[in-house]
Amino acid sequence: MMARSPTLVFDLDGTLADTAHDLIGALNLLMAREGLEPLAVADARALVGAGARALIERGFACRGAPLGPKRAEALMRDFLAYYEAHIADESRLFPGALAALDRFRAAGFRLAVCTNKPEGLARLLLEKLSAADRFAAICGRGSFPVFKPDPRALWLTIEAADGDPRRAVMIGDSKTDIDTARAAGAPSVAVDFGYTDTPVAAFSPDRVISHFDELWDAVASLNAAKLQRAPQAS
Repeated sequence: MMARSPTLVFDLDGTLADTAHDLIGALNLLMAREGLEPLAVADARALVGAGARALIERGFACRGAPLGPKRAEALMRDFLAYYEAHIADESRLFPGALAALDRFRAAGFRLAVCTNKPEGLARLLLEKLSAADRFAAICGRGSFPVFKPDPRALWLTIEAADGDPRRAVMIGDSKTDIDTARAAGAPSVAVDFGYTDTPVAAFSPDRVISHFDELWDAVASLNAAKLQRAPQAS
């Protein structure tokens, strides 16, 4: 039986793509409608990454206007409708991301996305950014009954990509991504340019990179370490 391909699984927001401007733009539209001052992107980047509802709740709380559950739910529907129509106005892949994806694909890796963004929005964003065709699977909230940090979200994404869970690496920007990988028994590479108010190294990923040009060597070092730990034949 042929071995399955080694697999890289990427988070999306804050990892592959810088989406903060469009996400915060949608938040600010709601806040302006409610008579609240908008948030500067530089100040609000750390609010991004935990999903639309959390972003809305955090943003309104920053302006001293905490939301109840029903109001948050209603605002989230408006947020998602506006955001879908403006999903790639300013969002861009991070520098070097596309070249890194192409290098790994050429080397025989399977690539997948595992995000807590709704699957439909994740697909739409990657299509707008001309990157969707690089991935064997694009999975998000709604793809499965579970989502990160449940390790089953990662396992099911790898399965959807026809990848090898024994040779899979998770690439993300947050504690959620690192916790997901750890629970799934997979190594993790963290990017330090994503959306977290705590330095990502504090969450103890296996490797940290500052540019996608560093991803190839990071994955190679993880594979080398795995081989060194493997039992040797006598």
